[in-house]
Amino acid sequence: MSNNNSSNKAAVPEAKGALNRFKYEVANELGVPLSDGYNGNLTSKQNGSVGGYMVKKMIEAQERQMSGSGSSQPL
Repeated sequence: MSNNNSSNKAAVPEAKGALNRFKYEVANELGVPLSDGYNGNLTSKQNGSVGGYMVKKMIEAQERQMSGSGSSQPL
């Protein structure tokens, strides 16, 4: 169901492509068969694991950047 009044807007629209690639990278790491387009065949647990792991990796990258240690790996 599409909602044109969605409040789910990108804070940095220029990052949309990179975040999309990151999503597929994480899904691949987790073994979730995410495909381009409709993914209604996946469980909520599978989809949630991708989003949750993305957030975990982004927080880890930000913590490394803030601490000044480790390599500055791109997401």
